[in-house]
Amino acid sequence: MLKPNGTLARLLLAALLVMCAAAPVHAEEATPPAATPAGDVSGDESLPASDEATIDDSADAAPGDTREPVPIDDIRVLVEVFHKIKKDYVEAIDDKTLIENAMRGMLAGLDPHSSYLDPEEYLDLQEGTSGEFGGLGIEVGMEDGFVKVIAPIDGTPAQEAGIQSGDVIVRLDDTPVKGMNLNDAVKKMRGKPGTDIRLTVVREGEEKPLVFTITRALVKVRSVRSRMLEPGYGYIRISQFQGPTGDDLRRHLRDLKNEAGDDGLRGLVLDLRNNPGGILGAAVSVADAFLESGLVVYTEGRIKDSQLEFTAKPPDLLRGAPLIVLVNEGSASASEIVAGALQDQKRALIMGRQTFGKGSVQTILPMNNRAALKLTTARYFTPAGRSIQAEGIVPDIVVDKLKLAARASGNSEVVKEANLERHLVNPEDAVEVDVEDDADAAEGDDDEQPLAERDYELYEALNMLKGMTLLQARSGNNTTATAP
Repeated sequence: MLKPNGTLARLLLAALLVMCAAAPVHAEEATPPAATPAGDVSGDESLPASDEATIDDSADAAPGDTREPVPIDDIRVLVEVFHKIKKDYVEAIDDKTLIENAMRGMLAGLDPHSSYLDPEEYLDLQEGTSGEFGGLGIEVGMEDGFVKVIAPIDGTPAQEAGIQSGDVIVRLDDTPVKGMNLNDAVKKMRGKPGTDIRLTVVREGEEKPLVFTITRALVKVRSVRSRMLEPGYGYIRISQFQGPTGDDLRRHLRDLKNEAGDDGLRGLVLDLRNNPGGILGAAVSVADAFLESGLVVYTEGRIKDSQLEFTAKPPDLLRGAPLIVLVNEGSASASEIVAGALQDQKRALIMGRQTFGKGSVQTILPMNNRAALKLTTARYFTPAGRSIQAEGIVPDIVVDKLKLAARASGNSEVVKEANLERHLVNPEDAVEVDVEDDADAAEGDDDEQPLAERDYELYEALNMLKGMTLLQARSGNNTTATAP
């Protein structure tokens, strides 16, 4: 029989408080304020209720009290483990470290996305969702004890070094990743701007591990970028969902419309490839920009605060103009919310490859010690009731990951009617055109690499967008075909 000393008594009391707090509150108690959604909006499964109680305190409970019985025998085992570690471990270890490790273990055992954040890690998370932090610019998760890359963030050292979605990081400098928890791995990758770190990664299709030496930098994530692909056809890239992403998207849409002039936008490509997710509210705001009405996403969890619905409000900022969303295996969480909503509402055509499949919501729960819990509190569902957890969004049109190379010109030029001697002149042409000279001139003026070679998936999306625009116009339904 253990004789609890002061430390053990305090631990027992703390454990009892934890177990009581995990149970539903009394009906007459005040409902705690809703927690703020975390930077990630996906995960695995909600916190399970304990069904291993050995003491039932329901007889002393107030009417309507539905709290789970406290598993006092299990708490005694926890105290015994604590006592044996303190007494027999090869090195002395302080109470605070043991208790913090126990909290980390409780959360790490739930799913890959729940974790305990100490004050420093909590601050890092806030910096990440606000758009500025020091490090490599890479979104990662744990898989089989290793750190797996969900996606590198646009314009960051990780992307510029060649890190790709799906890479498995097995070593950080000389330290093996196996056995390291995710928070420790992230902490090691972050550091003072200007310092180097060496990443050893295993990549599918490569025979040997790849080694990257990357210089850390102050990462300022500009989550929204835009440009015109061709006159009337716009492109918006969202690299991460941050607090201001919805407002930034609307600003970029206005700029594209102004650039399109009187003809307006005829269509838009929304690029969510390698977007690891972000804030739930930002995802809802982006989807809402292209919908007149209807459900965007809903969440379901064990507590009332986790049962939410988000609906769209007018106007559709594109006024019905064709919309294509590009996704791939690095599109996760908030990206999947946007793609799923626009797909279910039949507002956009989804192109690319099957997405990551991270279909749950993490909530940040601040603690009194300035730390926080990042806890999976709900699953989210698309408007059609689909859960994409571990499944992902399946594109309407699959575009394989290909890279095109220009064919050597040589002597393989195609001969056309206009190249033949004594060919008949088209009566509608006022002047006969020298086709060969014009082709040479055009080739000389265009020094930029063709879009098909730079980004084959975007090239295919643009072609599809043009086809959708033509089909819409020829079907007679062109009253809302452009966004002025």
